[in-house]
Amino acid sequence: MQLFKAFLVGLFIACSGVISAQSFEPFQFVALGDMPYSLPEDDVRYERLISEINKTKPSFSIFIGDTKSGSTPCSDEYNQKVKTYFNQFISPLIYSLGDNEWTDCHRPLAGSYDPIERLDKLRNIFFNTSKSLGKQTLDLTRQADVDPKNKKFVENAYWVKNHFLFVNLHIPGSNNNFERDEQSKAEYYERNQANLDWIQSAFALASMKGYLGIVFCYQADMFYTPTQATHAESGYRDTLHTLSKHAQEFKKPVLLIHGDSHRLIIDQPLKTIDQKHVVENVLRLEVMGAEQVQAVKVQVNPKSEQPFSFTPILLRQNMSLPRP
Repeated sequence: MQLFKAFLVGLFIACSGVISAQSFEPFQFVALGDMPYSLPEDDVRYERLISEINKTKPSFSIFIGDTKSGSTPCSDEYNQKVKTYFNQFISPLIYSLGDNEWTDCHRPLAGSYDPIERLDKLRNIFFNTSKSLGKQTLDLTRQADVDPKNKKFVENAYWVKNHFLFVNLHIPGSNNNFERDEQSKAEYYERNQANLDWIQSAFALASMKGYLGIVFCYQADMFYTPTQATHAESGYRDTLHTLSKHAQEFKKPVLLIHGDSHRLIIDQPLKTIDQKHVVENVLRLEVMGAEQVQAVKVQVNPKSEQPFSFTPILLRQNMSLPRP
């Protein structure tokens, strides 16, 4: 308990430099992910979408994982191409890791890589500073910098905008890597505990600072089937239970943003731990992806009781059907 209190003090100090600049003015950000999948034809669609996002001038953009399809090679060259794309965003770009970037890299079409080696490489390429990606950067508080026992998890981060806490989590598809072999499961157990610690500390910090809401960003569709919240073999059960417990206690608005299933969904899928009731203060935004190279603009009004509203960015030229 003393260690956790010391951890919160560290988070408070880390966040105090940006809190003074916060206001209650509305702002907007963009969420996207799971792209580009079909190469090279999707490159131009992705570039078109980045250009459109830049025109909207969001406070920042969040890419929720899967920078490629599961059959695209997980090469260093491709990762550098991804980073080049991310740095074409004029406003800050915050990136959550997906499964296609590392957990699925053992597949022959993906290059038969060692997933753990690929994960280490991603951490070195994309998370080697305390700044976001993008032409303009954002200062991030990384879990590795404030939680000594979780120094490995540089990809988990916090930032604050106008009294809302944004939390980046490394929760990928493919059952959160809780599968395949003992090496994968060992990786899952360590990262899963770090994620649970990060979620718990986020709610504690938001309560301590009186933040108006929390936005969690990650890749996996944890609501794909109801059993993911209950089954012992689910790599998401612990996360869903932790989110449910703390969201009910927090009582203020919580937004979950993810991809993975490639469909635009806005709903209330989080349930109480016994699965009998909806946790009403929690909304979920699942963004498009794969064939739909599109995005979602999220407006946040700190003065509203329900602060989140959503506007899809649907470029006609990017549509497969109907054809432009």
